[in-house]
Amino acid sequence: MNKINKLSVIIPAYNKDTEVFQVVSNVVHELKKLQHPWEIIVVDDASRDSTLREAVRIKAFNGNTQNIKIFSYNLNQGKGFALYFGFKQSTGDTIIFADSDLDLPASNLPVIVKNFTKSSAHIIISSKRHPLSQVNYPLLRRIQSKTYQILIRALFNLNLSDTQVGLKVFKRKVLEECFPRIVVKAFAFDLELLVVAKQLGFSKIEESPVILNYNFSSTIRFSCVKQILNDTLAIYYRKHFLNYYQNPHHQLEKNIIISHYPSSAVIA
Repeated sequence: MNKINKLSVIIPAYNKDTEVFQVVSNVVHELKKLQHPWEIIVVDDASRDSTLREAVRIKAFNGNTQNIKIFSYNLNQGKGFALYFGFKQSTGDTIIFADSDLDLPASNLPVIVKNFTKSSAHIIISSKRHPLSQVNYPLLRRIQSKTYQILIRALFNLNLSDTQVGLKVFKRKVLEECFPRIVVKAFAFDLELLVVAKQLGFSKIEESPVILNYNFSSTIRFSCVKQILNDTLAIYYRKHFLNYYQNPHHQLEKNIIISHYPSSAVIA
């Protein structure tokens, strides 16, 4: 059984415009139903639209509560970096990664949190292929996803049906150990994190059902497929040929924050 003292929900956002307001509103609504103390950390990954303004607006809408923290920086770095950035500002012992898309309803949150508290897992990930999942997903995306998971299983022997859904729960210790070894900052970040976690002995990874309603708001496009495959093969090379993940390569510290809202955070 996992005990939760405080939840930190990290939401990376890039060019989500008004969607981020609705997403965070829904997350707040679900978190208020839980008995655990919580915080939400929204990281604007140098969006070019009104994402930051909408994130600030939801904070104001909730009385400028300290439970909602907004960070932004001036150079787009990718989802993985945004999650890393947000983690370094978090204070919870249990960390949730949540996408800023409406594809994943916030009603998934209490489900995965409940499953985490009932288990002794180091990590719980949402899976489109869980028997209880309710998924509305185009056939082409299903084929792409299934093909990628077959490749992952062959390369890394990860006994998981789905690594890419953007809702995951971690014990804080897992991320403290893994992040100093992570290289990928974009879409293959999820895979690298799970590969590193397993190598470090955090092998209790369980899957949770998810409701997913694909609405074409995801930022993954066909142009990204080649980069994802390149990153995946690079992860394999680092793991099996360089033994790269055996040692940390940088310190996990709050060393890139110059300021935070209302001033934009700046990457040094």
